[in-house]
Amino acid sequence: MSDAATIALSLVSHTNVGKTTLARTLLGRDIGEVRDEPHVTLAAEHHTLIASTAGDRLELWDTPGFGDSVRLARRLEQAGNPIGWFLTEVWDRFRDRGFWSSQRAVRHIVDDADVVLYLVNASEAPADAGYLDAEMRVMTLIGKPVIVLLNQLGEPRPPAEEAAGIERWRARVRAVPVVREVIALDAFARCWVQEGRLLDAVAPLLDARRRPAFERLRAAWLARGRATWQAAMAILAERLARAAADTETMAGGDWTDRLSEVGAALGLRRGHNGTPRDKAMRALAERLDADVRASTDRLIALHGLGGHASAVVLTRLAEHYALQEPVSEGRAALWGGLVSGALAGLKADLATGGLTMGGGLLAGGVIGALTAAGAARGYNLIRGVEVSSLSWDEGVLDDLARSALLGYLAVAHYGRGRGDWVASEHPAFWREAVDTVVEPRLEALHRVWDLRGTGQDTVAPLGEWLVDASGALLARLYPATTNITKTSP
Repeated sequence: MSDAATIALSLVSHTNVGKTTLARTLLGRDIGEVRDEPHVTLAAEHHTLIASTAGDRLELWDTPGFGDSVRLARRLEQAGNPIGWFLTEVWDRFRDRGFWSSQRAVRHIVDDADVVLYLVNASEAPADAGYLDAEMRVMTLIGKPVIVLLNQLGEPRPPAEEAAGIERWRARVRAVPVVREVIALDAFARCWVQEGRLLDAVAPLLDARRRPAFERLRAAWLARGRATWQAAMAILAERLARAAADTETMAGGDWTDRLSEVGAALGLRRGHNGTPRDKAMRALAERLDADVRASTDRLIALHGLGGHASAVVLTRLAEHYALQEPVSEGRAALWGGLVSGALAGLKADLATGGLTMGGGLLAGGVIGALTAAGAARGYNLIRGVEVSSLSWDEGVLDDLARSALLGYLAVAHYGRGRGDWVASEHPAFWREAVDTVVEPRLEALHRVWDLRGTGQDTVAPLGEWLVDASGALLARLYPATTNITKTSP
């Protein structure tokens, strides 16, 4: 198209603040070199962030960092002076390569940048950023519009906390005329919807001729982001559908197995883990553990990350097993009472036996995702069933849905610049946010669980439920990005 355009966003900052790390996260691939020392990047490098079918390109430039900012501002004021040019192009190049690289960054911004993305180290207080005034002077002398990005924020914080941090930095740069917005965008822990907030801030800073191209680029970015998000929900829906449908047939067992169960109920015997029921429980747990690992690995790859879910631990599941056991007419009266009692003591039996597995679900950074009910739930004594079988009950499936959302957040927030994905404990407010969006949607989720055993598809309705719940979750965590996850008008 004749009006196709290339739009350049330039990452600039004081040296060693994390430009290349953020560039890797935004691009979804490794570029440049990352080392904990100043002036690692010596020349401006550009990479395509997104392209449209019309031929437009949004380019991200990684630039050398500013070192001696006061001296740099003075040198910039000499622009046009032949002696200043000589010092910039010849003398500094060989005698002070770091300072020369900083000048190259300025030249790039002047010549190529449409919008400057200026990173600050938000782990320090705004008043402690001694380099900031001189570098804001440089930005003002250049005259290009600037968006300040808060980097090195640490783990995600509740919206109100994050907004307060943004406001502190906004107050610090309020007097700088070229600064148009301040946004949180951490290289280590940012979610894709936050990139949409960045694009929203860029749009009004472009001249009218370039805005149609930018809108096409923004639409391409949104389509790509939504496709990845919905593909992630499809992976999780398949996992939940498999867990809901999974059953394990129990072998018949002899009279000693029955006595073990009765003994566990009465508190007379513990530590036995070889009964048919124990073996069936272990088989169910191992399959779920393997499935959580595999699907988390798929999420990691989908988001352009390396690494594996190698530390998945399933626990607190004993009280969630649902048991269907055939009872003969002759033994119905006896076992109808005693087996129910055995299930009441199941948690204690397993806690001291071979099925103890730790203290929470750790999958994609999710710890404690499964709640403890305190007693066995979902036990049904059904006559006429030919074989005994175990399956997950509604309570554990609800918690698996919650943990799926938590696992998605853990992967979606993991910036590529951080390196290979590793599991870590999620922020406490994530769990509160998940509970808030899941609670009003439980009735709809239970309708899906009711489809078990009917032969009807559960993957599609689970996918729809997850898209709805995760969209509400992202909007809750990032109120300024609500429209990004809307799937219908």
